[in-house]
Amino acid sequence: METGFQLPGRRALRMAAGTALCLAISFALDLPIPVIAPVFAVFLLATQNRPLSLRAGVMLGLVVMLTTGSGLLLVPLLRHYAFAGVMLVGLLLFLAFRYGLRGGNNLVATFLVAGLTMISAAGTADFQVAVTVVGALVKGLLLAVLVSALTHWLFPETVSAPPPSAARVMPADRAMHLAIRAALVVMPAYLLAMTDPASYMPIIMKSVSLGRQSCTATARGAARELIGSTLLGGLLAIAFWFALKLSVNLWMFLLWMLLFGLLVGRKLYGIDPTRYSPGFWLNSLVTMIILLGQSVQDSVAGKDVYTAFAVRMGLFLVVTLYACLMLVIVDRPRNIRFRSGAE
Repeated sequence: METGFQLPGRRALRMAAGTALCLAISFALDLPIPVIAPVFAVFLLATQNRPLSLRAGVMLGLVVMLTTGSGLLLVPLLRHYAFAGVMLVGLLLFLAFRYGLRGGNNLVATFLVAGLTMISAAGTADFQVAVTVVGALVKGLLLAVLVSALTHWLFPETVSAPPPSAARVMPADRAMHLAIRAALVVMPAYLLAMTDPASYMPIIMKSVSLGRQSCTATARGAARELIGSTLLGGLLAIAFWFALKLSVNLWMFLLWMLLFGLLVGRKLYGIDPTRYSPGFWLNSLVTMIILLGQSVQDSVAGKDVYTAFAVRMGLFLVVTLYACLMLVIVDRPRNIRFRSGAE
């Protein structure tokens, strides 16, 4: 007889193992932007309790083609007609978020947002950098999908596990409101990255995560959800860094990631119940991976790791504070109308 505890535990182990494998393989193969694969693995394994179907795999392939193609096509427009290009990117971000909120595949929506912003921002500085980002996204997504299939085979769903529920379709007006809010959260980080894509690419990845989280967070709980998860992600990255320094090698990198993934996974899947939402723990884990991966790359490049981490963490907090501000500003007219209607 299966117990209720076994299914969440299996899912937590699957997510932690998949993320750890993606992180270790990415750095072992020296992939460009190695944090992309583990970040996509977290999103994929945390939101999908079944391996991708053939239809979903074909859909992801088409999304890769659409994203990379549209991102590269936007580069000439952004170089010569910057204002029109930025407005078009904003519109495409709105449509991608709205697609996810209206019952579409959230993983597809996330990849669309990440691809459009990262590729077009990189291309404004150097077309070759954009091509590198395209390669990083394709390789990262492919690795995440392959590792996801492997971990689903190693830790399959139990026979008694309920089938995945259909994607919730949000009402059109509510979906439009949240999509606008999410697009506004991502845009400033995107504009910042256009000034120096190589330095600010992690900021785009963080803002994409915040954009996803803003679709479920409320203005009232924004500070606790967004700022709290960002701070926790930073603390986890610091703890991971000093733990890794005890023995610096790839195997320990994988094992420490597995341990930290399990610790967060227990909270994410309710094994250790907390008052925080799953989105809080998901964003904390993504933040930790981005900060840690960049610190490892800084160390390899001979940079001052601690100064770079402090600057990056400060930028993450600024982006998060802005996201909280957007939630309050955009929701305020709606709340006023709601109260007026209630009276």
